[in-house]
Amino acid sequence: MNLQQAIAHANAFVLPAFLVDDQSRTAEREKNEEAIALLRDAWMAAPLGAEPFSFNLVRALADRNRELCDLIGEESLRELRGTSLAQRLSDDDIVRSAAALQRRDAAEVRRAAGPGLRDMGVAYVQAPVMGMVGGVDIETTSRYPDRGYIINVGLEFVKLAPKGRAKEGYATYCGMPEQYAKTGVPLANIHHISWKDLAGRQPFRTNTTLQKALLMALEAFPYMAHNAAFEDSWFMLQLDGYAEARKAGRIVVIDTRDICRRIDPEVRTLPHDSHPAALETWAKRRKTLKANEKERHLGLDDVDLMFRTVEAEFAERNMFA
Repeated sequence: MNLQQAIAHANAFVLPAFLVDDQSRTAEREKNEEAIALLRDAWMAAPLGAEPFSFNLVRALADRNRELCDLIGEESLRELRGTSLAQRLSDDDIVRSAAALQRRDAAEVRRAAGPGLRDMGVAYVQAPVMGMVGGVDIETTSRYPDRGYIINVGLEFVKLAPKGRAKEGYATYCGMPEQYAKTGVPLANIHHISWKDLAGRQPFRTNTTLQKALLMALEAFPYMAHNAAFEDSWFMLQLDGYAEARKAGRIVVIDTRDICRRIDPEVRTLPHDSHPAALETWAKRRKTLKANEKERHLGLDDVDLMFRTVEAEFAERNMFA
């Protein structure tokens, strides 16, 4: 599939409900996801203001694919690798995030980080961190944002300090199609969210009030998330206006997992299979989570834990002004 074919496919009038057999549904899903990846990458690569199509086209195709995946069933998709989830933030994003935390020029951070960001750990601790930041965590029904739903959002703001306190916190559940009242909420073994929590709730994609408020919050301050490529990928395809604001530089994403990996020396000495940069493991090392406690995997709780842990790490490295 080339770009023009992807545009034509996204503009085609296809109702997922008309695809009644497994073979046609699988073929359509594969075409959808190939087109979404092509369109997203082409739109991001185009000069700002000269994109060949609106990003609404990409979000609409993702919505269509999500409806199709509901028909296919989560169990059939669970082991199938998707293309809509980025594995990490780009080097440019990492540099911009450090510059935002330190209130200094991105070019200065890049010089300190060196080729391939090999000295990014040095750049992180070279200047003090300061200012207000947001924190976001979402719970979802799939790894991939063109297949599943955002069902819980936690948002908090804090002024970075050795013992910073959240200024404002917000949490909400978001609904999903009624069929899941019978089949159960996917990934409930991780987030422990049941249909009882979601019944009667408006889905994230159609909740325009929530969408506008969240976009405004993410534009107001740089936002932190642990493994931020996850939230970033989901918001790209599910939060109206996010891709446009992100590309224009109005949204700065900070990955606290990258910070942990770069500045915590214990990460390099612990076994890889112990997941030393995972939030729960990191929090236990910094004593923001007790040894017998577990990460909640619920939006606002995880945001609060992330903030307390990253601030403990910053204090450990004498990174505050």
